[in-house]
Amino acid sequence: MSEAQAQAHVHAQANELLTLVPPAQGKQSMKDFKSDQEVRWCPGCGDYAVLAAVQGFMPELGLAKENIVFVSGIGCSSRFPYYMNTYGMHSIHGRAPAIATGLATSRRDLSVWVVTGDGDALSIGGNHLIHALRRNVNLKILLFNNRIYGLTKGQYSPTSEVGKITKSTPMGSLDAPFNPVSLALGAEASFVARTVDSDRKHLTEVLRQAADHPGTALVEIYQNCNIFNDGAFEVLKDRERAQEAVIRLEHGRPIRFGAPLENGLGSKGVVRDMTSGDLEVVTVTAENEARVLVHDAHAASPTTAFALSRLADADTLHHTPIGVLRSARRPVYDTLMSDQLDRAVERQGKGDLAAMLAGGDTWTVAG
Repeated sequence: MSEAQAQAHVHAQANELLTLVPPAQGKQSMKDFKSDQEVRWCPGCGDYAVLAAVQGFMPELGLAKENIVFVSGIGCSSRFPYYMNTYGMHSIHGRAPAIATGLATSRRDLSVWVVTGDGDALSIGGNHLIHALRRNVNLKILLFNNRIYGLTKGQYSPTSEVGKITKSTPMGSLDAPFNPVSLALGAEASFVARTVDSDRKHLTEVLRQAADHPGTALVEIYQNCNIFNDGAFEVLKDRERAQEAVIRLEHGRPIRFGAPLENGLGSKGVVRDMTSGDLEVVTVTAENEARVLVHDAHAASPTTAFALSRLADADTLHHTPIGVLRSARRPVYDTLMSDQLDRAVERQGKGDLAAMLAGGDTWTVAG
C-alpha cells in the first residue's frame, strides 16, 4: 500500500467513525448534561471549572446522551461520571483506559471518554495508559494533573517536582517527575494536548479538537488542588507572569509569546539550535526572526512535538506550551479490529464457541 493509499484509508476510517454514533434528537443544552447528584469536591477545587467546561461543551457533539460514556478510575477527578447525565462507570484504580478500551472496541456506536488524574493514570495505571495510546483506540482521555494525591490527603504523585515536601516525602521527593505530554508522545499517541482548568475558552477549544480526532486523544489539564497543592500553576494563571511563561501553540502559526510587540507578535520565540538540534527560547530580533518555528501539529513525526514538550520546566513552569502539540492521523484500533473480525467471518463463517471448547486443543485435568 502506497503512502497516499495509506492516508486515504486512515481518512476513510475517520469519516466512518463519525457516522457510527447516533445523533441527538432535538437541541441540547448544558443543563441536559448535569446529573441530579450533589457535586462533592472541596470548595475552590479546579475540578469544578473542568466539569462546567465539559458539561457546556457536550451539546456541541450533537450526540444522544445515551451514546456517551464517561469512565473513571480512582481519585478526586474520578467522581466525574456521577455529575454527568450520561452513562458512566466509576471503575478501579488505574484501570479506566483498559475498561474503556473494551467498551469502545465492542460498542463502536458510543462516544467514550476517560477521566483520570496524575496519580491514577501515571502510577498504578501507567501500563494501561500507554497501551491505550499506542493502540490508538477511539477514546478521549482527560488527565487532570494537580501534581499531588488529593483524595488520600496530600502525598506526592508521579508529577510532583523533585524536592516536594509532602506527608509521604517529609524530607523532599527524590523522584524525577513524569511529563505527561512527553510520556504520551513517546507512546506514539496520535493526539496530545495541554490546557489549564481556569482558561475556559482554551479548555473548550482543546476539547473540541480532541472530540473531532479519530483515535486516542490525551488532554492534560493543569488543575489546581487548593487544599494540598494550592498555587502549583499560579505562574501560568497570573496575567502578567503568564505572558512570559505560557507558549500558546496554534497550528500553522509562528511559536511566539511574551509581551506583544508593535506587529502584534510576542517578543520571544522558539527556535531550533543549529548545533544540537534542540529547541530553545530566544528573544526575537531581526536577525533570528526567520528561524522562529511555525507549529505543525499534523506532522507525521512526533519529534518536534516531543521537543516542545520538554520546554516545560518542572520546578518553575516557565516556558510551558499549551494547546495541541500533536494531531496526526493513524489507523484506529477499533476499526482495524472490526475489519479483522469481518474478514475472519468471511473466511471461516460465524464462530462456534461450543465447538471451540470441545475441540482438539482442550484437555481435562483429572480430579
